[in-house]
Amino acid sequence: MFSLAVPRNVLWLLVPLFGCWLPCLSDLKVLVRLEDGQVTEENIQADSEKDYITLEFKKTDGTFVTYLADFKQDVKIFRVLILGELERGQSQFQALCFITRLHSNEIIPSESMSKLRQKNPHAVRQAEETRGTDTIQMDVAVNFTKGVQLSPHIHNICAEAKEAIYTRQEDVRLWLERGIDASMFEVLPQPSSLPSLHPCKVCNQDWKPCICSYHLGLEWVPCSLKYCKNRDSSGKMSSYRCGIRSCQKAYNFHFYVTQKQLCLWDEET
Repeated sequence: MFSLAVPRNVLWLLVPLFGCWLPCLSDLKVLVRLEDGQVTEENIQADSEKDYITLEFKKTDGTFVTYLADFKQDVKIFRVLILGELERGQSQFQALCFITRLHSNEIIPSESMSKLRQKNPHAVRQAEETRGTDTIQMDVAVNFTKGVQLSPHIHNICAEAKEAIYTRQEDVRLWLERGIDASMFEVLPQPSSLPSLHPCKVCNQDWKPCICSYHLGLEWVPCSLKYCKNRDSSGKMSSYRCGIRSCQKAYNFHFYVTQKQLCLWDEET
């Protein structure tokens, strides 16, 4: 169970936090069951002043996943650090960043997240609601140097993935209408314009360009607030926030790579 209530004996701590004399951060660690049945620890941080949330966890194969929701810019960032196959000439790890628009019903507000407390930290959590899988064509490359226009967090989150930051044309059109510099985007080759471009999993040459796929599952995300009802002394009913609802959401990202060597995991799917 999770509660948004703040115990009376710690109310005095909120006074300096509202003025941010101390860091406006909260840290919540949650045990979560992954798709393969294994258990991992999610670390969720919320900054109510800068209005963003980060969710991080490690997959069974050693991949490190970071999800960041930037409410000020309506942007979400996924970063994955994938262990490399040294025997096949890869570096120690490979970094990818996927950037898309953030919608209001995907995760609870940073202010609510910062107040979230866990009653049983040893319980292994599973989402109450399954929201399926989105298949997203990440057909645009993002210039790392200019990425701060989309979100100031890109320079920190995507620093290891400077040459592998992707988004989609659907979101680019929206951002251009908001005045974002078009020079930070580059449309990537696609099978529709280059018939010889095939999925990496059917490509038999490690140095040939192809369309890579990466599956990413977020198994436990606080996606909405729960409201309870209360009757006062006069009999009047009112509602108040009394907890959260958790969701599971998965994504299949498809994106262009200059060589299959940058997408070796796709052989296993």
